[in-house]
Amino acid sequence: MASIFNSLNIGYTGLNAAQIGIDTTGHNISNAETDGYNRQRVVTSAATPVGMTPGHIGNGAEVTDIKRIFDNFVFDRYTETYSQKEYSTIEKGTLEELSTYFPEIDGVGIKADLQEYYNMWQTFADNPDNDSIKLALAKQTETLSEHIKYTQEKVKSLQSEMNDQILVNINQVNSLAKELTEINVAIDVAESGGAYSANDLRDKRNIIERDLARLVGAETTMGQLEANIQVDSSANTKTGSYTVSVNGFNIVDGASFHPLRITNADNQNGFYEISFEREDGSLIAMEEELKGGKIGSLLNLRGGAIDNTSGVPTDGVLQNTIAELDAFANGLIESTNNLYAKNATNKMESNFLSLDPTSPIISGSTLNVNEGAFALVVYDIDGNVIASRDIDINTGTTLSGASGSNSIQGQMIAQGDDNADGNASNDIDDLLSYSYNTAASGDYILEFSLDATSKAKGYTFAIEDKLTTTSFSSGTNFAGALGMNKFFDGDSASSIDLKFEFKENATLLGAGYTAVAGDNRLALDMVQHQFEAYDYEINDKTFNTTAYGMFDIIATEVGTATNSAIMRNETVSTQFNAIEMEYFSTSKVSIDEEMTNLIKYQTSYGAAAKIITTIDQMMQTLLGIKQ
Repeated sequence: MASIFNSLNIGYTGLNAAQIGIDTTGHNISNAETDGYNRQRVVTSAATPVGMTPGHIGNGAEVTDIKRIFDNFVFDRYTETYSQKEYSTIEKGTLEELSTYFPEIDGVGIKADLQEYYNMWQTFADNPDNDSIKLALAKQTETLSEHIKYTQEKVKSLQSEMNDQILVNINQVNSLAKELTEINVAIDVAESGGAYSANDLRDKRNIIERDLARLVGAETTMGQLEANIQVDSSANTKTGSYTVSVNGFNIVDGASFHPLRITNADNQNGFYEISFEREDGSLIAMEEELKGGKIGSLLNLRGGAIDNTSGVPTDGVLQNTIAELDAFANGLIESTNNLYAKNATNKMESNFLSLDPTSPIISGSTLNVNEGAFALVVYDIDGNVIASRDIDINTGTTLSGASGSNSIQGQMIAQGDDNADGNASNDIDDLLSYSYNTAASGDYILEFSLDATSKAKGYTFAIEDKLTTTSFSSGTNFAGALGMNKFFDGDSASSIDLKFEFKENATLLGAGYTAVAGDNRLALDMVQHQFEAYDYEINDKTFNTTAYGMFDIIATEVGTATNSAIMRNETVSTQFNAIEMEYFSTSKVSIDEEMTNLIKYQTSYGAAAKIITTIDQMMQTLLGIKQ
């Protein structure tokens, strides 16, 4: 039956419930600014009543649980959008920096340097024998080359920075995933009896889940969803089996941790490659699988797929820009060198070549040589043509070979009457020699040279492409591809430069096909070069355009990508802010609400205390009756 002591216990339970309410409210207030903290609420219920003949008499209150107010549906949207926002923010910031490398406004940038370079050729054509103009042309060529190299260096530096960030963030993913397994164990231990909720541990786990989504777009999967409608109509949380996956690969499975492997030990360029280790120990390449979060954005910028031969990415925004700059520079180098080969000299040497001299030039190498023909032309000291012979190139043509064979050498040394004068001693096979020798580097150098007698007479020779149309690009590009009598050194945006001999002595530059005073034909060709369209090949794309046009394509693609990234970031940021506000409205601590709760629990505590004092007075009355 109920007793006065039972009444005293009822007051005590009220005090206890109010005290726990005050403690929980204080805990909320203390963590109002704690990242990832979800507000908590005390769940109370009436204690088991005391059964009596008139009926059940209440037995006070009991605290059944302390629940956090958390909506898993909103949190999933929050982490997904956070991943998108992180991706977009990295993309936007990187592309905005990349766009600053192409300041093609107000006469500043590579295009302006290119325009001035062609203007100097026009000036040279107007004054072909002026040494000061040769010096100015050489200087402008160096300025253009340095600007191209500097821009490429900045893009590669940015790509290298992305590469370094990938390492840092993958290590962070592994660290967080490992910590997550430890928290999972702690939650299982804390909740093993089923009576309590490990609220603060679950908050810490949610923070890591959010950060993994931000870093790599990780997704969390759990067994079942339980509602907490007794504390809030929108409160619910997932329980049961637990996995965290990245594009289908589980990096966390309950208390098990499967790290992502990252290394650049086998990459000659230092690019990191990421893999996932399966249970059998085999590694699965992950660079192309990581598409979300910060790491996904970094890989999209740097390039994900790595070419096994070259060791550089085959995709990526920055890698594409690098490839386009290389194509632009290489096209400028080869097409210019192919024209400059018309400038007569007494000896021509190629770039370093790795081509087997008996392998076909076109199908057996990566050299940009086309089918067609070029002419070897020998001039006398007065600029008159002494001999000329067409050298044909088809898919089977090699460099070296016997006389009469389908080779460059075979066609050069074959006896013939190039001048139709009946003289067998003044033809190309008599005046020019061919050699393909090994250089100190182990590569080969192709060399054409005049015989000593012809040199003594002041003879010179040139290579002139036989064009099939009026376009400069309709020839073989033999001299340009091999670098015979070149104007530019290098073969890419990183190596383009004025030929070393011209840097040392710019007066060696020639404006004409010959050294005869007033000959400006070559300089005029160079002026026309700026209006000529060539094929620029980048990966699986080919652009047929001028040098100006190719650079415009590069700058436009960078500008367009940057503008798109800015607009995407604005859209994603708006979505994120809305979802974050919804998430915070459900779970974040409201100081005003907690102060109201504090007053409520304070009042409840005072009322429960009044019960105790009343019972005390009743007991004093009973004791007084006994006396």
